[in-house]
Amino acid sequence: MAQGGGIAMIANVLHWLTTGAHWRSTHNYTGILTQLATHIRFSVIAVAIALVIALPLGLFIGHTGRATSLVTAANTFRALPSVGVLVLLTVIIAPHVHGRTDLGYLVPTEIVLVLLAIPPILSNTYAGVQNVDRSTRDAAAAMGMTGPQVLRQVEFPCSLPLIFSGLRSASLQVIATATIASYLPLGGLGRFIYDGLAQQDFPQMIGGGVLVAALALITDGLLALVQRNVVSRGITGRFATNVATAVGPVAAAQVPLGAPVDVEVAAF
Repeated sequence: MAQGGGIAMIANVLHWLTTGAHWRSTHNYTGILTQLATHIRFSVIAVAIALVIALPLGLFIGHTGRATSLVTAANTFRALPSVGVLVLLTVIIAPHVHGRTDLGYLVPTEIVLVLLAIPPILSNTYAGVQNVDRSTRDAAAAMGMTGPQVLRQVEFPCSLPLIFSGLRSASLQVIATATIASYLPLGGLGRFIYDGLAQQDFPQMIGGGVLVAALALITDGLLALVQRNVVSRGITGRFATNVATAVGPVAAAQVPLGAPVDVEVAAF
């Protein structure tokens, strides 16, 4: 019976997700597409603000080795109870916002999401710059590069894999946590979860969770695609695979990773 009930629930969730009326908005119902756009807007704003704050700070700390305690302090943000901080900030900020606006609820929500997104971006950027091989830095300095030039042309490109890893982690956490916006009078995909729970409409509640998970997976896939096209093939190791394909496995085994190869081979 439990198995039959589970199958029936899956069927009900699929029916809810595939019902056209649930995707369209009316005067008394906000559809999935509108809530999806709202959820994406909340997430993009938070990740963008966190990126503007954490990326330069992580590059500076990693390059200079100063203020490393800020990385440890930022990691404590991970332990903050999101809903509790959201309620506290709303109580503090909302009474000071007047007029027909939702800023009194939007600002606390974005603050919580930014606090959640900063730690992975900051710590991964710092770690990425710190892990750049010392000999590579010394070689750049020996070529006459200044400190900022070494950071911009050597350390930053070499740390891109870890930076993207932090960005992807932050994006997933923000998308998942942005559902708390619906705890306040705001929209987003969390609205289906909260409304479904309140109305005992479990297909709607589970469907909302499925939409959040799907959005997170799609976002991570897109960022992985961007990372593949932005990060140098020499750093990711894909260049070595191309060398093996071009010159054959026996010859490739004799070519050290990172060693110069024929220009025609490198063009692959």
